This record gives sequence, structure tokens and C-alpha cells, in this order.
Amino acid sequence: VYIRKHPLEIPPPSEKDWLKDDEEDFFLQDPDRKRDALPQPFRMINKLVMLVFENAMEIIERREMLREAQKLKVQPIKCFPTAEFQVTGRANCLAVSGKYIFVGLSVGLAAFKVSDCKEVCAWDAVKTEICAIHALDLGNERHVLLAVDEMGLVWLFCFHKESFLLVKILNEVEDISKRSTCVEVVLSPGGDYAGVLLQGNTKAWLEIYRLPKDSWLKEMEKSLGAAAGLACRERRSSCTSAADIFLLQESAVSANKADAKLSLPVLLLKVKPPKPITGSSFKSPLDALKKVDDGSMLGLGYNHLIKDSQWEQQEAIFRSTYREFLQAEGERESKEEIPRHATFHFLLPSRILQVGPEMKVQPDVPAGISVHWDGSHNLCLYLLNCPLKEKVDSDLKPDVVWPCAAPIACSAVSSCSRYLALACEDATITIWDKHLGYPLSVTAILEERLIRSIHFL
Repeated sequence: VYIRKHPLEIPPPSEKDWLKDDEEDFFLQDPDRKRDALPQPFRMINKLVMLVFENAMEIIERREMLREAQKLKVQPIKCFPTAEFQVTGRANCLAVSGKYIFVGLSVGLAAFKVSDCKEVCAWDAVKTEICAIHALDLGNERHVLLAVDEMGLVWLFCFHKESFLLVKILNEVEDISKRSTCVEVVLSPGGDYAGVLLQGNTKAWLEIYRLPKDSWLKEMEKSLGAAAGLACRERRSSCTSAADIFLLQESAVSANKADAKLSLPVLLLKVKPPKPITGSSFKSPLDALKKVDDGSMLGLGYNHLIKDSQWEQQEAIFRSTYREFLQAEGERESKEEIPRHATFHFLLPSRILQVGPEMKVQPDVPAGISVHWDGSHNLCLYLLNCPLKEKVDSDLKPDVVWPCAAPIACSAVSSCSRYLALACEDATITIWDKHLGYPLSVTAILEERLIRSIHFL
């Protein structure tokens, strides 16, 4: 209840005291206290309600700001499927090459056209499950395919005139106990070479093949010409009856689908992982220098003068000095194991790959490969165009070795094949210019970070 402090008096009428439009509700306003004080617990309730409203308004304002900032960003384009194609069995993988899509199925391979997604060819002769596909366009309507099945076998195909031609199973052996499984396959730019990383029961190795793509073109043209000649001879001897026409069509289709015998790929290199460094057998520094003169590559660390007794003595000193720490963490015997995985890249000609004047080098054909094995400090470079002086099964030595300060974790080559990135386990990334032969930049990341992969954008 509101009670005025002063007695009610009737003001004298005057024009200046007349009510204005904005003062019609003057009798609802308290000149001394506009709002009466609420008793408890209503004041506490009012305070809590106002706090809830203020927090809600802050959240609303924050969300509105985020919504406005999101509108200013470039919105990604949403892509929806425009067509679909039906496959036989289960689709495990696919690869695009030129105007074709190659799909690895649970029963073989299938090829579809990109334009209308219609199946043009299928290969299911062995009924094997394909788990990985790598395809490359060779031009003149030719495509090379490397397919890996569920047993780790590598199937080399040539796709020409909408038909699959099986060239060879690269790691097929007669003795099943000696069978190796494929870990990774890589096709070089242009399709001149193929690399296959294989693993056996106790060892791993890398095989590099030269693909005779020029010979394939001549052989496929010859086989198509022979098939066309056969169809023409059958057409001359055929009659005009419907049955004869039907037989003519069947023979022509079978001739087109017949597998042509193509040239086999040539095994150029068989790269094995580096052996563990052991004690030296040299009696003097002169023996080590003679070993280097014989053509042994510097940088691998094999030609040294440290004997086994010296390493054993150093190990005993280390264990006696840090015995407490070794016992606290649980002493484990560290046995050096041969690495089972490698990362390799095909490299175009550059200054780091010095080739002789007698070797023909094309600027768009790889001249060598770079290989680094897990846990290794060395990046090994091998030439592809040099004549093979040693047997393929012998221990191949690299032509160039780049030692690093820490084990190499991963590597990458740019699309132009000029820049090489090396990431080591000490979180250091080095960018090399292969054409000039020197590093462009060295970047160190936090020590707590471990680099798993690296890519050029």
C-alpha cells in the first residue's frame, strides 16, 4: 500500500500544469521509490531468476556471434551421388584411370566407364578376392593394373580395348612354404616401373620391375590384327542363314576376349634391409681403406675399426653406471631385429642421382629410387638405369647414402618430384631440393610429438 508523505492538496488550475501525453500515467510512478522492496525469500528467488536470464542471454549472444562468423566462412560444397553401379559380390577397393573405374571385388575385377557407370568388362577366372588396386593410364587406351588378393599375391594386368589381359603373378612360387605376401605396391609416374614390398616368414625385401609398356602396345596391336583377320576369313566363308550369322558373332567375341601373351616384366633390383652393424674384422685402418677402394658404399657404417670386445666393454660400463634406472624400468635385452617394412619413392633425374654419360636419361622417366627401412638412419638411393653387375639375389649396395641424425620416421615426394621431405623420430622435418642437391629448410617440432606421416599439398 502506498501512502503519500505530504497531505493531498488540490493544485490551482493553470495551463502550465495541464497533463501532457507522456505524463498520463504519472500517478503510477513513485517519485521516491519506483519499486517496492520484496521480502525474503522472494528477493533470493528474484535474484536467481535474473541470474538465469542473464546467463541465458549470454549464451544466446555467443551462439549468434558464432552463427554470424560461420556465415562469413566459405561453405564447403555438398556433393551428392549422381549415379550408382551394381557389382557382383562385395566391392573392396577401386581405382580410377583415364575414363575407367576399376573395382576390386570378392570374386575378381570389374571395369566401369566413368561417363555412364556401365560395366564394360569383368575378370573372375580364378574367383579370388581383390583387396587393393593400383592403376595407371599408359595412353593409347592402355592401362596397367596391380591387384593384390587376399593371399598377398600381386596380379599384373594390362587393360586394353575393354578387356583384361593377365601378364604375370609377380610373387608366385611353386613351393607354398616359400610364398611371400605383398605389403605395398607402387607404380612409377608414367608406368615404366613397379615396386613391390614383400614379406616372408623371417625376412622382407623390395623388388623393382621394369614394365615393357612399349612392347605391350606392339603385341596387343598384333593380336588385335590377327583376331580381325580371323573374323574376316570366317565372314567370307559364312552363309546368309541366321544360324551362320549367330556363329560368326560368337567367334568374333571369343577372339576379342582371348588372352594375348604379353612380354613379362624384368626384375631390375632386389633391395634387402641393411644388416645389423657388428664388430670389425679389420686388423688395421689400411684394410678398411682397401675395402672402400673395392667399391663399398660410404655411409652404411660397415667399414669401421670397432671390435666386438670394445662394444661389450662399453655395454658393461653403461649397465654398471645406470644399474638403478635399468632395474627400475625392468631390464630387457634389446636384440636388433631386421626391419620388416620400408618406404620407397621413384625419383626423376636430378643432381643427387649422378648417372654416367653412357646411360640414356629421359627427364620424365624415373632414374632411381629412395628407400629407408624402419628404424634406420640412412636414406639409400639406387639407380635404375645402370647395368646390373651383380646378381639380383645378391646383397645390392646403394649408389648414394644420406645419413640422418635420427631414425627416419616417414618421407614424401612432391608431385613435381623436385622436393623430398624427411621426418625423423626426433620430430625434425627437412625439405630437400633434389635438383639443386641441398636442403631448403629444417623445422623442429615439439619433442613430445611423433610424426607418423607427411604429405605435400
